[in-house]
Amino acid sequence: MKARILSAVFVLTSFYMSAQDNKIVIVNTEKEPIASGKFEPTWQSLSQYKVPEWFRNAKFGIWAHWGPQCQAEQGDWYARGMYEEGSGYYKYQVAHYGHPSKAGFKEVIHDWKAQNWNPEKLVALYKRTGAQYFFAMANHHDNLDMWDSKYQEWNTTRVGPQKNIIDGWSKAAKKYKLPFGLSVHASHAWTFYETAQRADTTGPMKGVPYDGKLTKADGKGTWWEGLDPQALYVQNHKPSTGWSWEWQKGVVTPPSQEYCDKFYNRTMDLINKYNPDLVYFDDTTLPLYPVSDAGLKLAAHYYNHNMATHHGKLEAVMFGKILTEDQKKCMVWDVERGAPDKGQPLAWQTCTCIGDWHYNRGRYNDNNYKSATTVIRTLIDIVSKNGNLLLNIPVRGDGTIDDKEVTVLEGIAKWMKINKESIFDTRPWKIFGEGPSVDAVNKLDGAGFNEGKLAYTEKDVRYVQKGNVLYATLMGVPTEDISLKSLVKNIGTNKITKIELLGSKEKLSWKQHSDSLIIEKPKFIPNDIAVVFKIWRE
Repeated sequence: MKARILSAVFVLTSFYMSAQDNKIVIVNTEKEPIASGKFEPTWQSLSQYKVPEWFRNAKFGIWAHWGPQCQAEQGDWYARGMYEEGSGYYKYQVAHYGHPSKAGFKEVIHDWKAQNWNPEKLVALYKRTGAQYFFAMANHHDNLDMWDSKYQEWNTTRVGPQKNIIDGWSKAAKKYKLPFGLSVHASHAWTFYETAQRADTTGPMKGVPYDGKLTKADGKGTWWEGLDPQALYVQNHKPSTGWSWEWQKGVVTPPSQEYCDKFYNRTMDLINKYNPDLVYFDDTTLPLYPVSDAGLKLAAHYYNHNMATHHGKLEAVMFGKILTEDQKKCMVWDVERGAPDKGQPLAWQTCTCIGDWHYNRGRYNDNNYKSATTVIRTLIDIVSKNGNLLLNIPVRGDGTIDDKEVTVLEGIAKWMKINKESIFDTRPWKIFGEGPSVDAVNKLDGAGFNEGKLAYTEKDVRYVQKGNVLYATLMGVPTEDISLKSLVKNIGTNKITKIELLGSKEKLSWKQHSDSLIIEKPKFIPNDIAVVFKIWRE
């Protein structure tokens, strides 16, 4: 025990010595102290983490990636793009709100009322669809907190909807007994809003600064009188020389002590108030890492806090992107809009969306949502590789989802009703699948972004297991007898005693050969998305 304590102290001391040498921001924990417990804010200590079984069983979650940027219905990163002269976002802002020198993103926040939001109705729908956990966005890069934030005056109880959004989602998730997740994105507001420091370079407003540098004093006589725009935009710093998601790349202006402290305190407040079952950080590794120790401290606190509220058992799930193999032992690896092309030894998650992350009216008008077929096949592939799928259903500014999104959800629910046993509570088999897509190279691009590049056919098969049952799922409708080459006779595979087709009572004819298992093509095919064979083995 003494050796372990000394080792932990050494690692922690080394971090802080390195921090001083490299001007790493050490956040102040006086207002929000780290909960004591098993975990310290070091990678060595965090590597004690074990993914809880409930998450490995859950497989499928639904996310409401919802905030003020949904109000314009223009899609992702509106709060940054509306300050980019000549862009579609900029033109929309000028036409609907005014020039960004006076009508900046704060006006979009003011316009957002969430007047038709019914969290219980939505969460009930998501549970009927098959979701085993539910996520809500706590804040985005636009820096607006969705709860009665103790440290951020720009929050939804004071501006916009004048409602505690997270409280509403939390109560709905609790009512329907879904584990509750919170996603935190605000660590990047520092660079995200830097476009608000600009001005038009041509035209009648040439040289007139956008509203990114406004101060509290400028609000006299406005609806936002008494609020400090810099608490939202945080642009009292020199603009970065370029855009980078990575803090340490040299082009990003380093964040200040005040900025890091405030982000840390806000996130601690969120965790302590809502005790989330899952926390998603939209960051490479951890928030503000490696230019601050804020992320490591948040991680240690979250795990210790969760254990304290679960009788000493760790039930928490925390996500980070672009992790090293060692870091994947400390939290769950999240892959954005993609999936690794091979099975993984540790549990992981894909986060994706049926449209844009923020609601985009153009997706609706162009019938450009992912179909239920695409979602289900994506889920099957991910689960076979030891992963979970977190699916965002974009919410409109008024708090509702549209009829085409409901149709997608109904399609998922219909398939799940018959085939969910091949998804939930399963574990990977010795191989994840066979067929053309298994041999294709589809490498991840940074945080992910490789989805939609493979075309699945009925020749593509994915495997999972549950006890003595093996599920073989065809990514399509069979047009001939099914040949499963991974289930050959007499090479160590357990003897097959029975095969059924989920959703059918038809008695199947099958035979195991030395080079494959052949299942005669069923007369009845229960769906046109993915057909599941349930295979019993001795």
